[in-house]
This record gives sequence, structure tokens and C-alpha cells, in this order.
Amino acid sequence: MVQNITEIMNDIGVKANIANAKLSTASNEEKNIALNSMADQIEKDQAKILLENKRDIELAKSNNISSAMIDRLSLDETGIKNITSSIRNVAKLNDPVGRVLDSWDRPNGLIIKKVSIPIGVIGIIYEARPNVTADAASLCLKSGNASILRSGSDSFHSSFAIYESIKNGLKSTSLDDNSIQFVPTKEREAVGFMLGGLNSNIDVIVPRGGKSLVSRVQNETKVPVFGHLEGICHVYVNADADIEKAIDVTANAKMRRTSICGAAETLLIDKSIYKEYLPKILAKLDSLGCEIRGDQYVNGLFADAKDISEKDWSTEYLDAIISVKVVENIDEAISHIKKYGTGHTEAIITENENSAEYFFKHVDSSIILLNASTQFADGGEFGFGAEIGISTGRMHARGPIGLEQLTTFKYTVYGNGQIRP
Repeated sequence: MVQNITEIMNDIGVKANIANAKLSTASNEEKNIALNSMADQIEKDQAKILLENKRDIELAKSNNISSAMIDRLSLDETGIKNITSSIRNVAKLNDPVGRVLDSWDRPNGLIIKKVSIPIGVIGIIYEARPNVTADAASLCLKSGNASILRSGSDSFHSSFAIYESIKNGLKSTSLDDNSIQFVPTKEREAVGFMLGGLNSNIDVIVPRGGKSLVSRVQNETKVPVFGHLEGICHVYVNADADIEKAIDVTANAKMRRTSICGAAETLLIDKSIYKEYLPKILAKLDSLGCEIRGDQYVNGLFADAKDISEKDWSTEYLDAIISVKVVENIDEAISHIKKYGTGHTEAIITENENSAEYFFKHVDSSIILLNASTQFADGGEFGFGAEIGISTGRMHARGPIGLEQLTTFKYTVYGNGQIRP
């Protein structure tokens, strides 16, 4: 008998809740054995996963998907190695569950401890990057959370192949293999069920994808969300910047990988140095194949620059295009970021410590860097082992969402017969 979508999703929710009861109290050793088994199975199934990835890529090309999105979708042997290494790195990390975050004694003799615990069941809704399947699954498992994975249609076959390897890897361990589940349909209706909480069986939703996906999640969800809408990231070259650092960091922030949310979309530069610095920075970007869109100052210096529009400042290109603006000073740069930024990642290039601290204090993004590329906005680069996404919200999970951010806490209170007067 073929199940309908309602039955499928409700069944997934119930199974996740049951599996979570055991996973939430599993030992660190049990979780690490499971993670390494998952990685081993993915390695064994590499040929199958790459074959399914090829299938996704061929479908993407037939649907005229952009080259930037195909880049995010593509896997090769190195990609598989990176996936398994990431899982094993997560296994090596300290267990985030059961940590005593704080403790204190009360005058009445009570001892109070604040202890980290798993959140519960995490629903992850993501689009074109199949490696998210493994990253999300491993982080949730290590942090004691059951997970429900819903990939985008573009990466469906790759993601499902990775999931099947993960599930088979779990079967040889002490954990319930329903600790990690995958929504086995491309139907958009499935997302609606997850946003509804699956009858209170999902505790948090993490969306990882484009603006339309995240907007839908934020508008329709009935459960808390960790996520970000867009990654409009800025590089600001301050008057006291080192020219070589400005060139190298800007080029890397924009062109290392244009399709990731940490790629810089806008370059801001102080007016006092733009005539000297900007031609060199733009020449480097141009040599790498980047299209320059700028204001009148930029166009006056760089013949190939295109006129900027108001829309450009708030556009996440995810492509080899950068918006460039000359600003009067650090305050105008900050004002521009506040107006057009999305709270994701910003970088300042300067040798002036006071300017750096001023920028850190007044820019309210989740990640702010000094003399370093915005493409370091990544859980792996932060030492988290991997990340489940980037959050720009105001909840406790902000910036890269790693193990620590996938836990909450409870208070354990130790008494010796105390009663309240």
C-alpha cells in the first residue's frame, strides 16, 4: 500500500521522537562509533553517490540551472573525502551534551547547576548542496538531536544516496537508525508539514538555501527557526589599510567561491585612498573574471566598470559580480552596511586598531572580521568541525551553527531536605 504525503510525514515525526529518546542520552562513545560508521559507509558507497550526483547535474543542466548553482551541487572524489573527513572531525570534538555551563551555591545550601542538553528533533530544509546532508546529520547526532532532512529537488538524488549510506552505517551501531531520517519526496507539500511541526515532533527548523526558501520558512513556520535570509557581505577598505592585504582579501572574499553565502557582494573604500588603492584592487578582480559595478568615482577610475543601480546594493549575486562604492569615512561605511546588509558577515581592512574596534562595536552582523576574508564565515574554519548553517537571528544560535548552538540547557538543583518558608 502506497502511503500519502500526510502519512509519510507524520510517520517520520513519530519515529524521530522515539529515536530521540535514546539518542539524547547516548554516551559520547556510542555517538562517535556511529559517526565513524557513517563515514566508513559513505566511502564504501562513493561510486554510487557520484553516479547519483551526475544524475542531478544532468537534470540541472537540462533545467538551465546557473553555473554557480551547479558548482554548489557538484561532487567528486575530493568532495566525498571532504564529507567523510568532516564527519570524522565531528566525532573527534568534545561532547557538547552534559557540560556544566555554570554552577553556584545558595545561602540555604542548595547547589544549582546549569547543564547543556540536546534541543530535541531538528528539521533541516536545504537546497543545492548535497554535503549538507552529511554535515547536518553528523552535527545533530553528535549533539544528541534526532534530525529530519529535506533536500531540494536539484540535489535530491545525491542527498538521498548519501542518506542511504548514513542509515546503513547506523544499522551496525547501538543507536536507532531513525535518529536520522530523510524526506523521501520532492513534493513541496512536505516542507509545509515540517513547518507545522509534525504534530509537535519538531523542535527547531534550520533552513539552508535561497531567499525564497528562507522567506517561506520564516513566514509559515510554527516552530523556532535558526537561519539567515541572504548573505550580502561587505569588505570595507579603511583609510589605514595595507594595500596588499586589501587586494588579496578582497579578491579572495569575492572570487574564491562566488556561490557561497560568505562571498563578498560589496566593496566599500575610503575616499581618501581610493585613487591609489582602487585601481589595483579592481585590476586584480578583473583579472579573475569579476564584473565591476560602481558609482561615479569607480567609473571614473576603471573604464570597464558598469553603472551601479540602487537594486545592486541589496542583491546577493552569488556570481562573479561585485558592487563598489567610495565612502567618506568609516561612519558612512557602517551606515551603508546597516542599510543594505543582512547581518551575515563583514570585513574591515585596516592597520588602525581603534578603527577596527569601532567597526566591531558599531556593526551588528553575526560575524565581523579584521584583515581576513569573509569566506572564513564557515563552521569548519571556526573549528566547529562542520556547520549546519549560518544564523543571523537573535536567539542563542548566531553565526555558524555548530555543536554548541545545537544544545540548550536545564537547571539541576541539589538539596538536602530544604523546604521553602
